[in-house]
Amino acid sequence: MSRYVGPSCRLCRREGTKLFLKGTKCLTEKCPVERRAYAPGQHGQTGGRQRKASEYAKQMREKQKVKRMYGLSERQFRNTFERVTGEPGVKGTNLLVALETRLDNIVYRMGFAASRKAARQLIAHGHIDVNGRRVDIPAYRVVPGEEVRVAPSSRELVAVKLAQEAASRGQPVSWLSVDADKAAGRVLERPTREAIPINAQEQLIVELYSK
Repeated sequence: MSRYVGPSCRLCRREGTKLFLKGTKCLTEKCPVERRAYAPGQHGQTGGRQRKASEYAKQMREKQKVKRMYGLSERQFRNTFERVTGEPGVKGTNLLVALETRLDNIVYRMGFAASRKAARQLIAHGHIDVNGRRVDIPAYRVVPGEEVRVAPSSRELVAVKLAQEAASRGQPVSWLSVDADKAAGRVLERPTREAIPINAQEQLIVELYSK
């Protein structure tokens, strides 16, 4: 399945929640989810004929929401689920942990990029180091103890500076430590479900893929 290239905010409106795809815009009054809190399309505002969603529809909607939030294709998302299926623990939590510990998400969470999409661009262009080594794979899974930093030659990039300024008004998640002055951070531990700040019903995704 090809990657979606249309308006990012349309995806948020379709899911009825902020997916934080547009960086700082998502935190302002310009956010379309705030201004037009209904689904896109000609029937979005009226809602058309209201029907009770089936269990399958709920499961599919939840999968689409989480997949779009992390910016993955269907194949990437499904492969991630299949990789964690054999891991000990709760499958839904394992899926979210695998998504959260992707390098692109870590760079975003640390405030070095305004969005996960922007983080993928930084990584692909060689601006991110892991333990002092250049890593250009957004899907690289960062493990506890590893240091992630913006390459010294890239710290003055405008995109990085703007992202850090926007991130300074919030706090990073508890399982990450960040040194903004050095544009570096470290994964302290494997995140628990409670420490992953997304509104998702991951069990619905497990049910969908387990059929």
